[in-house]
Amino acid sequence: SCSTVLKTLHFITSPLSDEEGNFSLAYIITIHKELEMFVKLLRAIYMPQNIYCIHIDENSPRDYKTAVQNIVNCFENIFISSKREHVVYAGFSRLQADINCMRDLVNSKVQWNYVINLCGQDFPLKTNKEIVQHMKSKWNGKNITPGIIQPLHMKHRTQLSYKEYVHSGVPYLYPGKTMKAKPPHNLTIYFGSAYYVLTKEFVEFTLTDARAKDLLEWSRDTYSPDEHYWVTLNRLPG
Repeated sequence: SCSTVLKTLHFITSPLSDEEGNFSLAYIITIHKELEMFVKLLRAIYMPQNIYCIHIDENSPRDYKTAVQNIVNCFENIFISSKREHVVYAGFSRLQADINCMRDLVNSKVQWNYVINLCGQDFPLKTNKEIVQHMKSKWNGKNITPGIIQPLHMKHRTQLSYKEYVHSGVPYLYPGKTMKAKPPHNLTIYFGSAYYVLTKEFVEFTLTDARAKDLLEWSRDTYSPDEHYWVTLNRLPG
């Protein structure tokens, strides 16, 4: 039962400070295995003033999906992504999963300030209050998307057209012989981390701006597009 979940797992049920209560964070968590690890992560980052979108890989077993849904049902500020992907490692589906959650989050009633993406095997090193104070003091109104201009040894990821194959039941990406067209709008491709902390305004921009939409479409057959998509958009002028 939900009362048992809250009591036995010791979820925090009220903001621990006014500062935290007035500064909501959004989380995107993409998961596909290890239920116990996911619960430990969720408990560690959970605050009632925050909001959490969980993307469950469509390839996950049915009993795993059911178990996650049963936990999520106990919280008003945690939900399953309205659209789920069959995630392929380093594929476009991994980026699309985050975007699916972003669309849900911008339409939520919670007025969150930043969104942070995680996978089920992550775990926080800082408290919620430390994260909030860090964002307010050092990154006020800015995104964290570390990266550099795409190195030469990474050029193949966006110069060749990659296709999805299945071998022994396992999907994977393999480069074809087709060279891709240059990036739309003469964009300079940057390369960096797939992890980010983004402002709500920037998320709304990526979901509506023509350049962002065109870059997303162009990235469909690239390798690990989540490692160039956010960092490239964040370096657009303005």
